[in-house]
Amino acid sequence: MRPVWQLARTMILSVLRDKGTIFFLLIFPILFLLLFGTLFKTSGTSHIEVAQLGDVQVLDELRGAQREEVTKAATITRVDNEADALRQVREGDYDALVMQDGGKVVLRYSAADSVKAASAQAALNSLLERANLAATGQPPTYTLEATQVQDDSVKPIQYLTPGLLGWAIASSSVFSSALTLVTMRRRKILQRMRMSLVRPWEVVAARIAMTMAMVLVQTALFLLVATLPYFGLQLSGSWWLIVPLVVCGTLPLMSLGMFIGSVTKTEESAGGLAQLLVLPMSFLSGAFFTLDSAPSWVQAVSYLMPLRYLVKGGEQVLSRGGGLVDVLPSMGGMLLFTAVVTGLTLRFFKWNDA
Repeated sequence: MRPVWQLARTMILSVLRDKGTIFFLLIFPILFLLLFGTLFKTSGTSHIEVAQLGDVQVLDELRGAQREEVTKAATITRVDNEADALRQVREGDYDALVMQDGGKVVLRYSAADSVKAASAQAALNSLLERANLAATGQPPTYTLEATQVQDDSVKPIQYLTPGLLGWAIASSSVFSSALTLVTMRRRKILQRMRMSLVRPWEVVAARIAMTMAMVLVQTALFLLVATLPYFGLQLSGSWWLIVPLVVCGTLPLMSLGMFIGSVTKTEESAGGLAQLLVLPMSFLSGAFFTLDSAPSWVQAVSYLMPLRYLVKGGEQVLSRGGGLVDVLPSMGGMLLFTAVVTGLTLRFFKWNDA
């Protein structure tokens, strides 16, 4: 095993000497986590700005807890001029304009922000249903009690962390594996290793050791930042399963990088092919957004992406309280993918550019 560790040490030193590589592989993903963690720190329904023209009985009669509930979701401002109010809705100063015409409540909204428009319609519909029910003088037959299935400690950061961590691991594993292998071959380092009787499997094993060290540091940094009081990631249950999950998830991604490094001859072509692979895979694996509303064919393609299983497994152990049984299928799928791609890598592996 001594040649493996020596080769791994050479690869690690090669990466550490390049400050730009360190920034893009370790620091840049953390900056993304800081950005998205700050943007999505406060979850919930979007607060809407509503203009009220004249008297609107359903709004004017709000009292106590009902008014407090409405003001949490909307700021209602009285206006006097309908034309000016409509212009402000079109320009985005208000999300909606509400007025009353006899027994009809009229809501005017802009299609520029469909989320806030839907929020305004839902809020007003709810108020009208309550008013109509109260007008009948009868108590409601059914009531709704809604609670979230997760405990109160669940925050958006617990869903952002697995996806961004998966993207970061994919970027570092694929790019570093591909570029390092191409660089070592172009500089004749691999050829000199061959003269010293280093075997192909030892090169692959050294690459694995180097990449594992990098992604484990990456994972530790992600968890360290996410658990800061400002973001509030709560580690509970079997959160430690993220470590073996990351190990299993790194292997197929690293093998893809090794394969790219085996079939390309220059750093430029290796970087281009890696970018062509990593970015679409990140989107198709749900690293940046959920695929629940994606077309069925997109969801089917995503099952071929090893990153999907890393992201979903990370969500299980960091967000949904999952255990070993929940992530074992994902681990098995990623290891199977690793075996197939590693076999292809060994088939196309070259010691030199000849």
